Amino acid sequence: MTAAAQRRTRGRTPRRALRQHLETVDWILWGVPLGITFLAGILIASTQRQADYADWYQHWITAAVGMALALVSARLPVEHLRRIQWPLYGFTIISLLAVRFVGISALGAQRWINIAGFHVQPSEFAKLTAIVLLAGLLCRYPVERPVDLLRPVGLISLPWALVFIQPDLGTSLVFGAILLVMLFWAGLPGSWLLLLISPLLTAILTGVAPWALALWIPLLASLAWQSLPWRRLGLAAVTGVQLLFAAITPQLWLHGLKDYQRERLVLFLDPAKDALGGGYHLLQSKVGIGSGGLWGTGLMHGLLTKLRFIPEQHTDFIFSAVGEEIGFVGSTLLVGAYVLLCWRLLTIATRARTDGESLVVVGIAAMLMFQVVVNIFMTIGLGPVTGIPLPWLSYGRSAMLVNFVSLGLCAAVGRRGRRAPQRRR
Repeated sequence: MTAAAQRRTRGRTPRRALRQHLETVDWILWGVPLGITFLAGILIASTQRQADYADWYQHWITAAVGMALALVSARLPVEHLRRIQWPLYGFTIISLLAVRFVGISALGAQRWINIAGFHVQPSEFAKLTAIVLLAGLLCRYPVERPVDLLRPVGLISLPWALVFIQPDLGTSLVFGAILLVMLFWAGLPGSWLLLLISPLLTAILTGVAPWALALWIPLLASLAWQSLPWRRLGLAAVTGVQLLFAAITPQLWLHGLKDYQRERLVLFLDPAKDALGGGYHLLQSKVGIGSGGLWGTGLMHGLLTKLRFIPEQHTDFIFSAVGEEIGFVGSTLLVGAYVLLCWRLLTIATRARTDGESLVVVGIAAMLMFQVVVNIFMTIGLGPVTGIPLPWLSYGRSAMLVNFVSLGLCAAVGRRGRRAPQRRR
């Protein structure tokens, strides 16, 4: 080969390497969150146009840090996390206990710890830790009998309880969604899954339609008789639990929830009952979304957003700014982006190399998509206000970092899955 040919070959090599690298990039997994984050910075800036402060740029700074952490976690085999999962669990419990004693209170809740001037929310990191531990536990101890449910339920009950008493009802619901979805992905029969969540449904029926219990409890008893291995014991246990929850629900409603939590769970049905109090957020949010029409008023041109009619709009109610400024079309595209990301995560989970890695990705997908559904439903008035942020769109440092690290773990699973499509335990 001549010297000229060698120079041409060397000149093509970097381009070829770059092209090969770009071909391996998961554009959906990385592109969707980064696009949402970029849009979020503009929307948050719009909500702060009339504010005395302007920290919208910190959203992008936190995203840059989170992206760096994601790239690091993308190089780490997820299976190696099992070696440190119990120290992680212990550290998580300690951090949640620390919130109780030295935490910072805001908006009626004590959820943050001040570390070097930064407010860190341990409950956000606890969600990711719970996913890793549940994946390892379900692989090592598959749920083959009803008694096997004690391990995963017991594992997640402690962090759930510590988050619930902060109080943080929204994040505690995320723990429940993660557990149920991961159990289903691990092979838990649908009938057992229904029996597992039946106490919650019984409590809801007790509050809204007590007469329906006469049909609901016998239906569950019949399901227990048909699906559980020990028929008589299962029938007695299921019936007893339902009766117990039906009896204690009124006391839990009065003494287990804060006043504002009870208001949130009721007022979404008719926010006009307290238009200047607990229903104010919902009413203003729906007005803002409706005023956007089909195409929206344009970024940085939302009138309700500019005048700050919607409290905490840059965090939990950021979707109202989406509806006002980019309209129905933009909102639909945003929801479509989240659906596309969910599809990509499920694809990675089905192609994962091991069951443990598959469960980690499914748990992350459950965590993210549950927050998307609940937040959007809350904002448009189809659900109660629970304080759940919208991933990558709502302002929040801890949530942003956790979401990006989660992406990195999913990317690591996706890369290993391409190399070895055969799954094993």
